[in-house]
Amino acid sequence: MGFPRPGRSTERGEGQKPDDTNSADVMLSKPGQPLSGPESGREASEVDPPEMAPVLEDLAAAAEMEAEPENRRDLTMVRRIAVTAWFVLMGVHIALEGLAFDRTRLIILMCLGLAAASIGRRRFITIILDWAPFALILILYDWTRNIAQVVGMPTHWNLAIDFDAFLFGGITPTAWLQENLKQASPPWWEVIVSVVYMSYFIIPYAVAAWLWLKDRAAWRRYAACFVATTFLALVGYTLVPGAPPWAAARCTAAEVQDYPRDPICMYEPVAKEPGGLLGPLDNAHPDAEPYVERISARGWNYLNIHAASNLVTLGQGKSNLVAAIPSLHAGLTMLLALFMWPRVKALAKTLFMGYAFAMAFALVYTAEHYVFDIVLGWALAAAVIAVYQIVDRKYLIPRRKRLAAEAEAAGSDAAGTESEREDPDAEKVSTPAS
Repeated sequence: MGFPRPGRSTERGEGQKPDDTNSADVMLSKPGQPLSGPESGREASEVDPPEMAPVLEDLAAAAEMEAEPENRRDLTMVRRIAVTAWFVLMGVHIALEGLAFDRTRLIILMCLGLAAASIGRRRFITIILDWAPFALILILYDWTRNIAQVVGMPTHWNLAIDFDAFLFGGITPTAWLQENLKQASPPWWEVIVSVVYMSYFIIPYAVAAWLWLKDRAAWRRYAACFVATTFLALVGYTLVPGAPPWAAARCTAAEVQDYPRDPICMYEPVAKEPGGLLGPLDNAHPDAEPYVERISARGWNYLNIHAASNLVTLGQGKSNLVAAIPSLHAGLTMLLALFMWPRVKALAKTLFMGYAFAMAFALVYTAEHYVFDIVLGWALAAAVIAVYQIVDRKYLIPRRKRLAAEAEAAGSDAAGTESEREDPDAEKVSTPAS
């Protein structure tokens, strides 16, 4: 008698006879007797021992799964082992290399995790089909985000300052926040600020991975919105370069009167006139520096994780220093909140929207962006979501309904044809005309 493979449902498919066997099954018999099925002719001693055969079969099946859920094998144990191994790998990687803040490495590590989590659920090839184009497009963005240097548009140094001052009655929020909250050494709560700032390089991608596992259709929409927001922001800060608050605090009006992109004053620790374009600060904490500083990495120093602080500073130095209009940090976090809003419950809605506002506070307080940049980033995210919903409602949803109706109609026709084939010689009864 053969033993069914572990995990395979014992329910027989419709129309299957009790003694039907799958050609992929290996039927084991007593030692020394030939095997039944396609393996007949081989002695039982020539194949894997009975206790190893199920394990090897499960591992082989994990490499490629049937698309239909009813035909999938139960590979829960294999999946759990693979996911555990991935977590171990991530722990070792973080211990040796630190957190993966660069996009390429992060996506590769995530795809390895998705491969582990997909065992028994989805074909591995779908990871490549879905994530490879997404990753390549974002790598293309990384290659082209410094195109502003080639275009050479004049850099705006006072545009955002004037907008913020107009909006807040002559007060620049970045200067006001640092004046009232900044201390000489980072307080404990700046750890939260630094974590929120750096989470931008992980959270949007982690949510994308979660969406891919749960709903590939939603993932495709999210990926399209993500890419659209990223490249529209690229167009924005290429055509309208803008200096962030920390740069304005290092340069005087005379040094930037010709709208330079890369003046030497940006690299000085202190402006010739303390405070530069933003002016000096009247600090609530006298020991703090009396000018606006770039402090997005200070929280890591509070934890004595200087490697993280140095990594952030190094990455910031390699980026486009005048890519402030609009804020992509603000844009993508608000995009995440707006996209997930109709898909999650009340608590998650609060968390996603709270995350977007927490990011806005972190960006303004740490002198990475003005409120002007935040507002434009939020407006960009809202516009992308609005366009996505219009396209979805007018084109994608009707098309999906039409295809479903056509498939249902084709199924009905096929069922009718099949019923006629079952009894083609049946006597046809006609009703005599009255």
